[in-house]
Amino acid sequence: MPPLDLIALRHEFHKTPELGFAEENTKARVAGILEGLGIETHVGTGVVGVLKRGKGNRAIGLRADMDALPIHEISTHDYVSQTSGVMHACGHDGHMTMLLGAAARLVKDAEFNGTVVFIFQPNEEHGLGAQAMITEGVLERFPVEEIYAIHNLPGAPVGQVSTRAGQICSSESLFEILIEGQGGHASMPQVGRDAITIGAEIVQTLQTIVSRKLAPGAGVVVSVTEFLTDGQRNVLPGTATLKGDVRARMPADREEVDRLMRQIAQGIGAAHGVTVSVRFNTEFIETLNAPEPTRAVVDVALAMGLEAEGNREPMSFSEDFAHFCAAVPGCFLLMGNGQKGPCAQPLHSDDYDFNDDLLPIGAAFWTQLVRDRLPKSENGGK
Repeated sequence: MPPLDLIALRHEFHKTPELGFAEENTKARVAGILEGLGIETHVGTGVVGVLKRGKGNRAIGLRADMDALPIHEISTHDYVSQTSGVMHACGHDGHMTMLLGAAARLVKDAEFNGTVVFIFQPNEEHGLGAQAMITEGVLERFPVEEIYAIHNLPGAPVGQVSTRAGQICSSESLFEILIEGQGGHASMPQVGRDAITIGAEIVQTLQTIVSRKLAPGAGVVVSVTEFLTDGQRNVLPGTATLKGDVRARMPADREEVDRLMRQIAQGIGAAHGVTVSVRFNTEFIETLNAPEPTRAVVDVALAMGLEAEGNREPMSFSEDFAHFCAAVPGCFLLMGNGQKGPCAQPLHSDDYDFNDDLLPIGAAFWTQLVRDRLPKSENGGK
């Protein structure tokens, strides 16, 4: 197989994005590259490559996400998305390419002793792909002692590594509050139970969860994002639905928000004589990094001459890699994507782009991490 052209490959992925659990062409392309490199390859919910060298019995996992987003790209470069309304606006095209680049390097120059499991995961954006692979048995079929994932970070210097032990990414929970009142004529509110007024009271009181009921600095965000009613121009609504999003750094805070939200909503409902029901569903759990893999990441970055921060502030966004970290000691790390132009635009923006300058850095980082964690010297290792 000819050497991988990382830029051309990344642009190819960018032009052909696919949404979560529909990454069939992407999976086929990734599997084809792994097979072409001579790596044992397995295709299921995702794609897994297994590379063994020496007699070492240790194994580590490296994960890249594959899915794109339902966003219409407005970029004008020559590799713009060719799938209408779908775009790699989070850099998963680059994540895949960096990991494939590392696989090619490790095949060519196998300076390690043990097993590397390359995990290409679908449907990260909806928080479903990691658990689907785990349920399918990926960690039983291909057991690893540690697992790692890289995510690019727009606005940070190219190649800058930042991470932290403990909580690195927040959970995301979606809630829905249904208010069942009594509709009526807009001119006679006293004969009904106006769901919109009750809903407005709930919206305001939910804000006291963060400001008055949790410890300062807890890092919790409670946002009502939709307010839906069956009211009309001169009709007071009988029902109203509030929908929203909760981010939390720690499981205990997430559980407390759930409890307080039910207490507030149902208490206000009781005060007005209406029925209120609450649904609270956690889509992404908190991503918790283990100390030893985190230390290893920072050590590798510094040894490579990269700028590295081992105690960065936790991120408010959520990451499906959390399910892997809950099953195996792991580390989720951020790598700077650049500070100018499309590479500095926020993730999920319609004019964002992954920085091609990061491709060789990421591939080299993965390669060195494998060599450090699976050393050929019997005296090395953990």
